[in-house]
Amino acid sequence: MTPPPPPLSLWGHVWRTLVAVAISAVAWSALFPWQWENARWWWWLDLLVGLACFILVFWRRRFPVTVALVTNVASAFASTAGGPATLALFSLSTRRQWREIVPVSIATLVSAFVFVVVDPTTDRGLWLLNVGFVITIIGFTIGWGLYVGSRRELMATLQERAERAEAEQAARVSQARTAERARIAREMHDVLAHRISMVTMHAGALTFREDLGAEEIRRTAGIIEQSSRLALVELREVLGVLRDDVGDGAPEPPQPTAAGIDGLVEHFRASGMNLDSNLSVDLSTVPESIGRTAFRAVQEGLTNASKHAPHARVALAITGGPDDGLVIEVSNPLPAGGRAPDLPASGLGLVGLAERAELAGGRLHHAVVAGHHVLRVWLPWIA
Repeated sequence: MTPPPPPLSLWGHVWRTLVAVAISAVAWSALFPWQWENARWWWWLDLLVGLACFILVFWRRRFPVTVALVTNVASAFASTAGGPATLALFSLSTRRQWREIVPVSIATLVSAFVFVVVDPTTDRGLWLLNVGFVITIIGFTIGWGLYVGSRRELMATLQERAERAEAEQAARVSQARTAERARIAREMHDVLAHRISMVTMHAGALTFREDLGAEEIRRTAGIIEQSSRLALVELREVLGVLRDDVGDGAPEPPQPTAAGIDGLVEHFRASGMNLDSNLSVDLSTVPESIGRTAFRAVQEGLTNASKHAPHARVALAITGGPDDGLVIEVSNPLPAGGRAPDLPASGLGLVGLAERAELAGGRLHHAVVAGHHVLRVWLPWIA
C-alpha cells in the first residue's frame, strides 16, 4: 500500500494549478467562441462548473475517489473541468489502488466519449482520431500517477530502512557501551579489590594493635606501601584502556594466566594470610582460554577471605584435568559470632566472577558448609 503522500509546498500547489488551468484553457479554446455566439447559457455554465471543479480539486487527497468521479463526469459537459479532472485522476493514480483506478478510468473514458459527441465543433470525420487522443491522454495520466506513487513508496521504504538502521545502530552502540562499562567495572574490581583490602586490613592492624614491635610495624608498613604501589600501577593500566588518544591502538598489557596463581598465593602469604594450598594441577598446562578466569577466581576467593575472615586459616585447592575440567575451591571459617569485620563491600565481586565463569562455559557456587564459607568454581578444560 502506498504511504500517505508528502505535504505539498506552496509552489507545489501553484504549478499543479497552473498545469490544470493550461489544460482547461486548451480544451475550452475551440468551444467557447461557439458557446458565446450560439448558446451563451452554456458558456456561463461551462465557466461556473469549471470554477467549481477547480475549488473541489483541493480536496482530492482527502476524498480521492469522489473528487475524481465528480470532476471527470463534469468534464463530459464542461470543457473547463478538463484540467481539474486530469489532476484528480493523476492524484488518484498515485495511490496505486486498482479497485479505485479502474472504475474512475471507465467513468473518465465514458465522459470523454460524451464530450466528443456533444461538442458541436468536433469534426465528425476525425471522431476516431479524437477518441484515440483522449484514450492516450487518460493512459498517460494514469501511468504518470502510477510512476509517481511507486517512487513515493520507494522513497518511503528507503527512509524507513534508514531510520530503522539508525535505530538499530544506536541500540547496538548502547548495548556495546553498557557491556564495555560492565567489563571495565569488573576489571577494576578484579585488579584493585585485593590490593585495597590488603591496605585496609594492615592499616587497621596498625590502628588498633598497640602490642606491635618496631620490626612488625615496619614490615606491615612495607606491605601497605607495596600494595598501594601495585594498586596504582594496575589502576593506570586499566585507565589507559579508556584514554581516547593515539594510544588506543597500542596492544593491551599481558593478561594474567593460570601460571600466575603461584605468585598470587605467595603474595597473599607474604601479606600475612594463613593459607594452605593444594595445587594438584600443573598450572602451566591449563589452557589460556580458561587461565585468566582461573586466576581471577583464586584472586577473588582469597580477597574475600582476607576481608571477611582475617587471620583465619584459608584453604585453596585446585584439582581436575582435561577429562573432568578445572575445579577451584576456596574455603575459610566464618568469623567469630558469624560477623565479618566492618569493611565496605561492593557486592560485585562474586557477580562479576559468575559472569566470567559463565562466559568460559563454567559455573560458580558458594555456600556456607559446616561453619565454613566455600567458594567453588568449575571451568571446562578447553584446549
